[in-house]
Amino acid sequence: MHQIFRVSLAGLISLGYAANATAQSDKAPGQVFDLSEWNITIPVDKNKDKKPDTISVKKLEKYSHPDFFYLNEAGDMVFAAPNKAATTKNSTNTRSELRQMLRGKNTNHKTHGAKNNFTVEARKGSDAFARIGGRLDATLKVDHVAKRAGNPDTKAAYSAVIGQIHAVKYDNTSSGFGYGNEPIKIYYKKFPHHEYGSVFWNYERNLAKKDKNRKDVSYPVFGFNWESKEDPGPQGIKLGEEFSYTINVHRNVMYLTFSSPRLGTKTFTKSLVQNIDPFGQRDPLDNKFSYGGDALYFKAGIYNQCSTKKGGGDWYAGCPGTGDWETDKANGDYAQASFSKLTVGESTPVN
Repeated sequence: MHQIFRVSLAGLISLGYAANATAQSDKAPGQVFDLSEWNITIPVDKNKDKKPDTISVKKLEKYSHPDFFYLNEAGDMVFAAPNKAATTKNSTNTRSELRQMLRGKNTNHKTHGAKNNFTVEARKGSDAFARIGGRLDATLKVDHVAKRAGNPDTKAAYSAVIGQIHAVKYDNTSSGFGYGNEPIKIYYKKFPHHEYGSVFWNYERNLAKKDKNRKDVSYPVFGFNWESKEDPGPQGIKLGEEFSYTINVHRNVMYLTFSSPRLGTKTFTKSLVQNIDPFGQRDPLDNKFSYGGDALYFKAGIYNQCSTKKGGGDWYAGCPGTGDWETDKANGDYAQASFSKLTVGESTPVN
């Protein structure tokens, strides 16, 4: 006589999934995710050089940090950044953020050189670059954004960047390029008294730093953009709610796709060689060739926009922070995101 055994779904989860999740969390993110084209900057200054530490492609495969870069029990790759910590030279914001390194482990190619970055097809000498175009796909949850801001009216307050394309900054910008601007930054922003937050993306006009028109133009995706203080309600995304984005630069055009299991899919198209916005209108204040002469690279992770610097405007939110992680985490003075998917590679044609 045969015995019949029944195991509930909860039992299967407890016997199998939970054990696997624990095993995953014991690994470094680079042992689960393909990080062979990335390095990472984390908000720690271990060598006391007054700069955040950068972990090379070679070392990243086995690297984790218990507070700022690790796998959680679900096997997601977690990035965290407190309001107050070491920041890069040209920023007042902390980050735990990957930087695309197309050269991989081959350090014979310079970080800002053509063989370590991608470009658009129309760029002069584009064949010399590691890649023409490129694609980044991510699925994530924003777990937390800073809860306090000394200047709450600042556009960047209560927000974090979770993905971007950055242009390489050159010493000589007489060509009209090389300013080190960003054709896209994907934001999540949630006010402390709102249940839902907003997902939006910004395009930075590709102009010199001193040009008064060098500003971010913001486009709402789920909820509102950074111009609004309204509660997005159910049209926004909650903390801990999963969504996805794709940045696909194919030939000379940036194709964006945002997806939410609850809210559906939204798409945008932006030329990177003309000053035409996603609605087909010319922006006379932008570089007429957009980013058509730049070297580009992807970034992903958490780039906390709650700067401790005061001054208001778009950027300086005057957010509190002690520099002690346990204290700042308890006070809600940090940003964090968990990625269940992060891939990068060749661009794909769009019909």
